Amino acid sequence: MSEEDLERYESTIELQLVQEYKAVIGLFSHIVETERRFYLCNEVEVTVHPGTTPPMVELNLADAWVWDMYRPARFVPTVRVLTFKDVNIERLPEQEIEEI
Repeated sequence: MSEEDLERYESTIELQLVQEYKAVIGLFSHIVETERRFYLCNEVEVTVHPGTTPPMVELNLADAWVWDMYRPARFVPTVRVLTFKDVNIERLPEQEIEEI
């Protein structure tokens, strides 16, 4: 497989992922971004463990969809994330959820 073929393959998979994201976003109430992944979910529990510098953040997500083009199954019932980096959690406005 040439480098051009690989790039074309990855572009196709990424386009399919974007299309899937647009199709499923209306099923979820939260967007969660970490340094490694992007998630859609319906429940988020955040625990900050202050015993380290920087503090460790533990996220427990329920009813989630994972943005990962190499993952065969993106819908998962639970996700646990441990990170020392920034985390962004947004609640989708009800209006946006209904419009999508």
